[in-house]
Amino acid sequence: MENREKRRNFAVMNVCIFCSANNQIAADYFEKAKELGIWCAENGHSIVFGGHDAGLMHAVSRACKDAGGRVIGVVPRRIEEMGRLTPFLDVHVPCEDLTDRKQLMMDMSDAFVVLPGGVGTLDELFTVCAAATLGYQPKPIIVYNMSGCWDALVALLDDLGRQGMMRRPWRELIHVVTSVGEVRNLLAG
Repeated sequence: MENREKRRNFAVMNVCIFCSANNQIAADYFEKAKELGIWCAENGHSIVFGGHDAGLMHAVSRACKDAGGRVIGVVPRRIEEMGRLTPFLDVHVPCEDLTDRKQLMMDMSDAFVVLPGGVGTLDELFTVCAAATLGYQPKPIIVYNMSGCWDALVALLDDLGRQGMMRRPWRELIHVVTSVGEVRNLLAG
């Protein structure tokens, strides 16, 4: 991050967005995802995401692109074969599978923001969190808890911590926020 250009008191960075590719989710998630994409673009940040053309992936990439931002899609071969590649890419990084995608996204990104999502989003979150636990990646991990979407996850992590299942408090690795302003504050610090 320190080698990147400074703009508006922020280090310009690649912000990785993990999120749903499902269209059948709450409308307010889409509005908040768009707000994040616009904020990234307006502050010179590129977004790195999975390259899919549906759900929150589509919303955040289109909002960033429409606001003049740079959009990097790391796209597994299977998504391309299904014809589900987003049209809002500046950089297309093809990869073989989801494992490759996670590693490339981890390597290319300066921070991770987790929006509402399902099994794939949880897999991405826990991959970067486990890598942080072992010191493979020191980058910020932010769970954007839109409208309480991640409340059950927070409760589960708290419970696992109480049971002694974690070597260190999970909140040292994962920041839980409820607004783009809080994302901004964490990435500015």
